[in-house]
Amino acid sequence: MIAFLSAVAATFSLGFFYFVGAIPAGMASGLSVPLAALVAWCGYAAGAGVMLLLGTPARDWIARKLRIPLVRDPQKWIWRAWDKFGLVGLGLVAPITIGPQAGCLLALAIGEKRLSAFLSLSLGAIPWCVAFSVIFAMGFKLAV
Repeated sequence: MIAFLSAVAATFSLGFFYFVGAIPAGMASGLSVPLAALVAWCGYAAGAGVMLLLGTPARDWIARKLRIPLVRDPQKWIWRAWDKFGLVGLGLVAPITIGPQAGCLLALAIGEKRLSAFLSLSLGAIPWCVAFSVIFAMGFKLAV
């Protein structure tokens, strides 16, 4: 039982900070493929949720750091990218690039609502969970 809880905790923690490595780590520690994917996704969603709770000070910092103007200016690259891909694009790209914390901060800095940002980032990780689960499960089947 201790080994199982340790595997769940490690997979959750990795999902919180490093989503790409969470599913194979969970599988390597003995979790089934669906359970490893679910726990990694829960950790990823928790990372987004924590950042949304800490939102305002962190949002102000990232807006200053990335020089994101809070007034829409179509001449700025950030607004052109946002107009083209939006929150859905961020939700699909964040799991394999910047992660849930930076994704939430970016969405908040641009002015998205907290619930919309959370849902987009959480749901955007589901296709990656499925893809990574299939790929890593096939790899483990071939290796064993």
